[in-house]
Amino acid sequence: MNRTEIEMTSGGFYPTHRTPVFARNMVAASQPLAAQAGLRILAEGGNAIDAALATAICLTVVEPTGNGVGSDAFAIFWDGDTLHGLNASGRAPAAWTEAQFDGGVPQRGWDAVTVPGAVSAWVMMSRDHGRLPFERLFAPAIGYARDGFAVSPTIAGLWAKGAKLLSTQPGFAECFMPDGRAPRAGELFRNPALADTLELIADTNGEAFYRGALAEKIEAAARANDASLNAEDMAAHEADWCGTIQMPFRGTELHEIPPNGQGIAALIALGLTDRTAIADHGPDDPMAIHLQIEAMKLALADAAAHVGDPARMAFGPEALLVADYLDRRAGLIDPAHAGDPGAGAPTAGGTVYLTAADAEGRMVSFIQSNYMGFGAGVVVPGTGIHMQNRGAGFVAERGHPAAVGPSRRPFHTIIPGFVTTGGAPEMSFGVMGGPMQAQGHLQMMLRTMLWGQDPQAASDAPRWQVISGRRVAVEDAMPDATVAALEKLGHDVARGGTAAEFGFGGAQLIRRSGAGYVAGSDHRKDGYAAGF
Repeated sequence: MNRTEIEMTSGGFYPTHRTPVFARNMVAASQPLAAQAGLRILAEGGNAIDAALATAICLTVVEPTGNGVGSDAFAIFWDGDTLHGLNASGRAPAAWTEAQFDGGVPQRGWDAVTVPGAVSAWVMMSRDHGRLPFERLFAPAIGYARDGFAVSPTIAGLWAKGAKLLSTQPGFAECFMPDGRAPRAGELFRNPALADTLELIADTNGEAFYRGALAEKIEAAARANDASLNAEDMAAHEADWCGTIQMPFRGTELHEIPPNGQGIAALIALGLTDRTAIADHGPDDPMAIHLQIEAMKLALADAAAHVGDPARMAFGPEALLVADYLDRRAGLIDPAHAGDPGAGAPTAGGTVYLTAADAEGRMVSFIQSNYMGFGAGVVVPGTGIHMQNRGAGFVAERGHPAAVGPSRRPFHTIIPGFVTTGGAPEMSFGVMGGPMQAQGHLQMMLRTMLWGQDPQAASDAPRWQVISGRRVAVEDAMPDATVAALEKLGHDVARGGTAAEFGFGGAQLIRRSGAGYVAGSDHRKDGYAAGF
């Protein structure tokens, strides 16, 4: 199957106020000002890699509830000739030990912080594949940080929730609670310290962050709070050109970043689903949803048991993707009843996803994340840098591939997705939201590549999410008849909230269409898709 053999189904049958966007140059992001920053760079002669980086950098300012300069990042992108995968996740401080965290790594505070890798992704992608000077990509973000921006509605709500949890964390209130509270929707927020930080990163090509003044400030803040992270840990960080792992699906290929991320769960679930009668049912048929849920449970169980720092995994990811293994696992799916293969209960997430494409054929799938909202909740004094809490992705079980330890990479929830058709770029996409991400990738992949929905329609459709055991959450927009049918099959179904809540994620998608692209942006977030 390829895009000339199907006619994409447009939206209109799901409740939304958005329509798909068609253009030859495109950016889709979770915050409008950031998407416009990427378009600005494209209009100034930048390519899709430049546009994606400018968008990502701007998101550290305008969407601090999901990411920041202290985040990690991953990317999959087509440079015009070749598909690349980049792992820019950081590692634990070298001084961390298993004994130190026998009870598990905390979710907040400096002891949850691993080395942030996002800045290294910006540097490497710009250096190896960008067109414009690195410092030029920072102009929109620096302007919004110094002069201020009006806070958007969904982000304002998440900001208020974060402030309630984190107001006592070191540096948080001073940076993110002017006048003693979170800014409300439409209010102007400035972060001049972050503007200075971004200027320093831009001027030094990232060196100040990993080997200079900013690294020293990060070490000083960690030391002041009795934490181990130091300048040597920062200087030792390296992002990796890691390639992708893939799963063929009916003439297309879904690509994900190899572990330490959960992208492999999306591949496993897709391979298992393809071994069922999924194509005999429509996209909103209860049986189609049931088969996806059952495949996802098995995939999540495998990811929970086997995925962690790749250097500590007992076998390579390909062992979970070979046909005979998938055949055996697919035999556990009962079309008539919900099973319980023991998938773990998911946790919350805090992430931004963006995608960009240019008229010359480049496509970028990029994800950047703190982890849980504002991350660890700690802010480095005088810098505007708030730090991720990716250490919480480690497990306390000794011997597990995701066990905490010195200089190890934790298990990561954030995953960019990319689809090729016969090796040629077809779609760049992602779904934010912690454990929703692999589940969202499966749902977006099937809706677009099997059922032919356009990116906006695929994004608009009601979502489901495996919780644990037979427990499944569905959005309020899921029809009552569908819920009843799922319950009859043995699922324990909970309505999980309105579309404004973060639990069902936020998708951005760009797909090739004719001479250009068609894009969709999730109505569950503040962002949009735009192009020219």
